[in-house]
Amino acid sequence: MSTAQSLSSFPAEVHQSLQHYVYRLIDPRNGATFYVGKGQGNRVFSHADGDIDHDADDEKLEQIRGIINSGLAVQHIIHRHGMDEATAFAVEAALIDAYPGLTNKVGGHGNEEHGSMHAVDIMRRYAAKEAEFDHRALLITVNQSERSHSLYEATRKSWVLSPRRANEAEVVLSVVRGMIIGAFVADEWREAGAANSETYSAPARGKRFEFVGKEAGSELKAHYVGKKVPSSMRKLGASNPIRYTW
Repeated sequence: MSTAQSLSSFPAEVHQSLQHYVYRLIDPRNGATFYVGKGQGNRVFSHADGDIDHDADDEKLEQIRGIINSGLAVQHIIHRHGMDEATAFAVEAALIDAYPGLTNKVGGHGNEEHGSMHAVDIMRRYAAKEAEFDHRALLITVNQSERSHSLYEATRKSWVLSPRRANEAEVVLSVVRGMIIGAFVADEWREAGAANSETYSAPARGKRFEFVGKEAGSELKAHYVGKKVPSSMRKLGASNPIRYTW
């Protein structure tokens, strides 16, 4: 067995030279990158072995388990090393944008503000007016890869939030890259998968919620869609996709 195959940790004297680094986890069954992360020391090995996270709902951890259960080992590559933390954040964010379909729960640091986008979207973003919230608005940041079929479906499920507070919202706004791209009115918030037990695994029920509703009327859409989220609400690096305006 080669050193590369058997290596399970970096010697202590290597840590200082590594500094902060960015790595990719690769599924040997198809060669696909399924996770991008940053770290120091032996984090890449701990992550590849599934020793960092213990959340049964974690898609990344489930994939790692599947690889190990098939008798294989997660492959990994140090994409870039020798960086300070700020540079590592930027490299990690760029790689997350470059590899669609990752199991990362959130986008890269600063991706909502400065991530990959078409030149037309950049023009719209910086030319757009900031939204003025005259209603109790629930803002939900939508993953671009999940909205390819239906913006309504991507917006309505499934979120970790307070259903009591969500029910107070007068409008639910879909946000991508700090831009409001859709507006909906929720008739009811309920446990995710409550109407279709096959849609979500049992551990997710009771923790995540979805709404049933409809597209907002023309007046609400005209007031919000195409506007950008005010800078005071776009906290750099914030990972929570849920924001309330009241």
